[in-house]
Amino acid sequence: MRIDHLFIRARAGAPEAELLRSLGLSEGAGNRHPGQGTENRRFFFHDAFLELLWIADADEVRNAQTRPTLLAERLADGGPACPFGVCFRPDGDEADAPFPCRDYAPPYLPTGMRIGIGADVPASEPMWFFLSKGVAPAFYPEGRRQPLDHAAGVNAVTSVTLTLPSPALSAPAQAASAGTQLTLLEGDAYLMEIWFDHGAQGQVRDCRPTLPLVLHY
Repeated sequence: MRIDHLFIRARAGAPEAELLRSLGLSEGAGNRHPGQGTENRRFFFHDAFLELLWIADADEVRNAQTRPTLLAERLADGGPACPFGVCFRPDGDEADAPFPCRDYAPPYLPTGMRIGIGADVPASEPMWFFLSKGVAPAFYPEGRRQPLDHAAGVNAVTSVTLTLPSPALSAPAQAASAGTQLTLLEGDAYLMEIWFDHGAQGQVRDCRPTLPLVLHY
């Protein structure tokens, strides 16, 4: 499997996106998730995208369908839960996630489409999920195409490292870091590091304290 997209908790309206824009990243279209109670701003690359996600409706994000995702906890402003999510898609013929999942079909998805949400994952870990029909942004159909050219000169997400304050022991976490682009480390605080194009330009941009994010390109 490959990384389809990543999310980071943001404040309402994701003002943090302005920092990413100032670093030379082109912003694409955001969207609202009716029935799930969340909204985003997004940045697309050839093979994946980065989503700044926030709670738009406090009742919806805690409804019976959404509650098991722990999005309410993960996106609570200043909350102690892990502020990250990692979505994978197939890398080949695999149709199902290589980790235990529960089917999730929020109202905003097309009829018949499901998201596989990693089962038995504590809020101290990222939200692990799987899109069996996920497609790289470079291959989106015309009606969904997003800006992929960035002034920073980045193209593809080649690896991601997540630092977590406690060990990631769930079955989805183990699968997520086995033979994928993702590495998990233990450290003092939550941190996402994204490498674009194997760091070919030798540039590092630290987005802290605005976001728990470091960009390498």
